[in-house]
Amino acid sequence: MTDELRVAVWRDGAVQLVAADEPVVTAFDQGLARGDGVFESVDVVGGTTPHVDAHLARLARSAALMQLTDPGEAVWRSLVEALLEKWPADVEGGCRLYLTRGLGEGLPPTVLAVLAPVSAEVLRQRSEGIAVVSLGLGVPADFRAGAPWLLGGAKTLSYAVNMAALRHAHARGADDVVFTSLEGQLLEGPTSTVVWSSDGVLRTPPLETGILAGTTMARLFARAHAAGRPAEVVPGTVEDLHAADAVWLVSGIRGAATVHTLDGVRRGDAGLSARVHELLSR
Repeated sequence: MTDELRVAVWRDGAVQLVAADEPVVTAFDQGLARGDGVFESVDVVGGTTPHVDAHLARLARSAALMQLTDPGEAVWRSLVEALLEKWPADVEGGCRLYLTRGLGEGLPPTVLAVLAPVSAEVLRQRSEGIAVVSLGLGVPADFRAGAPWLLGGAKTLSYAVNMAALRHAHARGADDVVFTSLEGQLLEGPTSTVVWSSDGVLRTPPLETGILAGTTMARLFARAHAAGRPAEVVPGTVEDLHAADAVWLVSGIRGAATVHTLDGVRRGDAGLSARVHELLSR
């Protein structure tokens, strides 16, 4: 298995490739001890990362929100290029970029990247669709925008709540989750952006709710606009999803996963998923 896994770290001003079963961070790293860091997941297709620019831009924004020292695009690109060297073009991969506070303030950050094949489960969900449950996140929709200490909009390593939500969904026989605010407004999935189609319009919740800016959603909306299809950012509810023609959870590696079941209720996609997948594949 380790032959399919690759690791690269930035040390002493250079890229170092590390065996997948070798340690790369100290036990005292703040990313491990406190989740004090950020990350990005980049799809690898045909041996390349066609959408890496958007992920690097978001990584820089997340680092700024957390006051982390970002080594810059050149470093990240060097890490990615090292991992992609001789990567089989017919193997789709997921490349994760990690930036942590390292040993603490005033000391160098931890900068590393890993590459692995996309899992069979992700491929299944992409092709077969997903069952989703709605869960309350416990915050008002307009609170995080005015509370920078909550890191709304940052893709941080603090994913314990997100993973707990997914375990809860799995225990209920579902694949994924849609979070809602205290008032019942749609937010996002633990690792995805919510998109739905109603009356021929693609819709997604506003960033003012404190959700992460979805790179794949942005690409989908840009290509929809270019193709003459309307798309808008608008508040929504779970009831809007039930009434929608189609619903997707959209993310960088999985793409647009069609929601075929929402809170135990089966639903269709009005034949729209093929069009959405086609837009994303351009």
